[in-house]
Amino acid sequence: MINPLDFSGKTVWVTGAGRGIGLAVANQFTQLGAKVIGFDLSFTNTSYDFDCVLLDISDEDAVSRIVPKVLSNFPRLDVLVNGAGILHLGSLEETSFEDFKHCFNVNAGGAFLMIKHTTPTFKRQQGGVIVTISSNAAKVPRQNMAAYCASKAALSALSHTAGLELAPYGVRCNLVCPGSTDTPMQRMLWTNDDAEQNTIKGFPEQYKLGIPLGKIAQPSDIAQVVLFFASDMSNHITMQDVVVDGGATLNA
Repeated sequence: MINPLDFSGKTVWVTGAGRGIGLAVANQFTQLGAKVIGFDLSFTNTSYDFDCVLLDISDEDAVSRIVPKVLSNFPRLDVLVNGAGILHLGSLEETSFEDFKHCFNVNAGGAFLMIKHTTPTFKRQQGGVIVTISSNAAKVPRQNMAAYCASKAALSALSHTAGLELAPYGVRCNLVCPGSTDTPMQRMLWTNDDAEQNTIKGFPEQYKLGIPLGKIAQPSDIAQVVLFFASDMSNHITMQDVVVDGGATLNA
């Protein structure tokens, strides 16, 4: 039988590949035979098993310059994974408009630019897959996360719209919405030794439920869902999303 998770001969782009979920996604695609090109603001490890391209995805001039350059070297693009994102914390009152715009520019704007500038390639190929990593924060409100929640909700709507426009060309667009995951971004929120267990238990005073499965996700847990959406196992699925949060949103 043909292995649906064999990506040999496929070219995969992953934004946010320098660390966290994006790095796990890039590594798993590499291990499954894909030619992976990772994009990020920086790559701090001493070595990576995939090609690394420095790129600020929120900078339209940079994206419009670098995307054609990469495509000139690797004209085929089978999978685009929008994995880059930032977190801004603060109440509505405390959040400046600049911080709000910055969160939107990276989380939603960066994915918009990557989709926009790769769309001609996907249309020419008459096929391809776009997997966008959003958040369960797009589904439920979170105190002191107005910019992040709003930007992730916009990202989800963007993905669905792209899926609708690109469906006639055989391009599938789906979303993966992680909950609390053991990444550098998550660890920014953990300020004491009990932080992980407290996250699992939940914060009722913040109207935030705990995690029914009783554990924090690992980046590899999220990457495996990305691989599913990128594979032929989901070849009749588009404009959908899967929440990967151990049940924290109770199917909200």
